Amino acid sequence: MRWFESPNFDFIKAHNIAYFFSGTLIVVSIVAIFTMGLNYGIDFRGGQEFVFEFQEPVDVVEIRSELSEPLGTVPEIKLFGSDREILLRIDTEEDITATRELLIANFATIYPGNEVTVQKTDLVGPRFAEDLRRGAMYSIIFALAVVFIYIFIRFKGWYFSAGAIAALAHDVLIVLGVFTIMAEIAPFDVSIDQALIAAFLTIVGYSLNDTVVVFDRIRENSIIYKTMNFSDMINKSLNDTLSRTVVTSVTTLFVVSVLFIFGGEVLKGFAFALVLGVILGTYSSLFVASALVVELQKRAIKAKAK
Repeated sequence: MRWFESPNFDFIKAHNIAYFFSGTLIVVSIVAIFTMGLNYGIDFRGGQEFVFEFQEPVDVVEIRSELSEPLGTVPEIKLFGSDREILLRIDTEEDITATRELLIANFATIYPGNEVTVQKTDLVGPRFAEDLRRGAMYSIIFALAVVFIYIFIRFKGWYFSAGAIAALAHDVLIVLGVFTIMAEIAPFDVSIDQALIAAFLTIVGYSLNDTVVVFDRIRENSIIYKTMNFSDMINKSLNDTLSRTVVTSVTTLFVVSVLFIFGGEVLKGFAFALVLGVILGTYSSLFVASALVVELQKRAIKAKAK
């Protein structure tokens, strides 16, 4: 870690490579989203929801595997409170009573002698799913709008706000694209549900925190080094905060990686989104947000000069 004692990396000079790399990922993500479509979970597309309680502990992975063939689709299953209770969601057009009876019959085959009772039965209608989808979209847009206003007020420059928002949108869009591409090949559930929306908002918060630390150092250096070139000052600020950025990112990445590996089947999609978010958030803070601030500040100066 000695090379972090007095780093002198030229982040701004690498902005063209970063723009090409980010632009490629964003284009691929947009094409995937529009051609393959978003892989919505039961929360956002509607379906049936059941809570079952067993007499003895059960294995959700085994149940999911055994039920996929008789149901004709892979159900969403997770433990619900204890290892004897499960929450099961399925997207089907069958009558909810018929689905319940089919599930109970298959449970008797999978776990003979393990008595099961139905604790709850719900039908997630298309209208409710549409409302949830709209609410999730609004929550992300609202978060980005609040961030824009906050950055604008705190740093007194629209180019800081634009750079931060572009970096945040960059992170969320690429994660969404990766989840869309992996929908058919991932060995774990990567459908878009409420947990993934929570992951997106967490990514926004993490990436913003990283970006604000850099912007704070830029503001401090602009007071100390008043005659320094703006690009050089931003580069110095990035190097000044590099140690903190890397240490924070590595420790956070370690935690979310442990969650991904040992957190169980239910949390894999959520944890995977966070792993991608930490990596992209660190990258965008160093190579996207600050480089955009430089570009936009130069354009603002040229516009004033005219």
